[in-house]
Amino acid sequence: MKMERRRKIYVAKVAVIMGAIPLLLWAHSAGPVSGKAGVPGESTCNQAQCHVGTAINGGGGSVKVTFPSGTTYVPGVKQHLVVTIADPTARIWGFQLTARTASSSSTMAGSFSSTDKNTAVVCNAPPFNDFQDQFFDFGRTQTCPSNKPLGYIEHTADGSSSSLSARSTFNYEFDWIPPATNVGNVVIYVAGNGGNANGQETGDHIYTASYTLTPAAAGTAPAIDTAGVVSGASFLPGVVPGSWVTLKGSNLSPVTDTWEKAIVNGNLPTSLDNVSVSIAGKPAYVYFISSGQINVVAPDVGTGPVPVTVTTPSGTSTALTATVSSQAPAFFLWPNNQAVATRNADASLAVKDGTFAGATTAAAKPGDVLILWGTGFGPTTPAVTPGILTPSDKLYSTSPVTVKLGTADAQVFGAALSPGFAGLYQVAIQVPSNMADGDYALKATVSGVTSPDGVILAVKK
Repeated sequence: MKMERRRKIYVAKVAVIMGAIPLLLWAHSAGPVSGKAGVPGESTCNQAQCHVGTAINGGGGSVKVTFPSGTTYVPGVKQHLVVTIADPTARIWGFQLTARTASSSSTMAGSFSSTDKNTAVVCNAPPFNDFQDQFFDFGRTQTCPSNKPLGYIEHTADGSSSSLSARSTFNYEFDWIPPATNVGNVVIYVAGNGGNANGQETGDHIYTASYTLTPAAAGTAPAIDTAGVVSGASFLPGVVPGSWVTLKGSNLSPVTDTWEKAIVNGNLPTSLDNVSVSIAGKPAYVYFISSGQINVVAPDVGTGPVPVTVTTPSGTSTALTATVSSQAPAFFLWPNNQAVATRNADASLAVKDGTFAGATTAAAKPGDVLILWGTGFGPTTPAVTPGILTPSDKLYSTSPVTVKLGTADAQVFGAALSPGFAGLYQVAIQVPSNMADGDYALKATVSGVTSPDGVILAVKK
């Protein structure tokens, strides 16, 4: 759906062009304009040129919101909300919801994020001129600008179409991110529509509800395990700038999430759901968060011992000292310590058959040209700007790499960062043509530093 929603057409223009078709801001496929969630001082869609003829909450149904933790919120901790519209006669369903501080119904409380194409965010400010609505579809950064700070989440054309098959009830789901700090009680306002899908502005039913959420006490502060800052591939202690790092501990995040929807214009996020990691005082780029593990790409920092901390809405961990090295090459692993390897010719997996249930795979053959996948291979020429996905404009090569399979030297065609990813290196090699069948110890060396023991590459003719 485009920023300019096609449903916004004045009745007068439609009457001239198409013959007195009413403006149904909510009876058709897209959601309502901003300011229709039933907030005091705003309105609902129970009005002319939207839906008329039935009193609010007079249609025999209801709208309700299901909260994952009851009627409480923890500052900065994301909640997945479910809106359910119930109506005995409805054939199409819609909604709009917003959050405000209890102390001021004109003050926004947190933000929203779509989790599928059925919902979108719309932003505006009084007096809610609908031609000034700013509309954010699913998959885009859904942050309201400072001049339009009031955010709403509502159904989309996709959501409306999906609801046509429903009878009696329909659900919409999305995320609400509460304010980062305790703002006191928060009120959730929601309006739902049970429509008859006849294209007229009469006969549809509008329902409203509100919920007051109280701030809950913050949880336990995060703690990083002793030796809990390790390579994201070898899981050995240490940090390499621009490479993958895994943090292990407890209470590292109140939610589980990835950066899938948080990368904007190729820029990597330094915080997910108000969870962040600091390495040597610089923010790391946060890919994955969970209670017991966080995966990040390390920032560009100097070498030597550095402090590492995790910050969540519940506080900041005690700093753990980790050692930063210029290089610490390591290969990502498949089951049974097999290096992640793909064939250069067709990207098929070079791994023993039977490694993955239900998939037919084949070990590397003598003479195969393979891509080995790892991290920690160090600086590149040219250097990549920290905090972005690796561009595809040129080759970002590492210092020369040598690779051994057992006691044999594999031919190395080059090693470089993989375009479109972050901190991911690919090393191109050729398996010696005279290798016998077997499992061979795989080691790579860059700038005098060799990858850890215990990694194998299976070879079979």
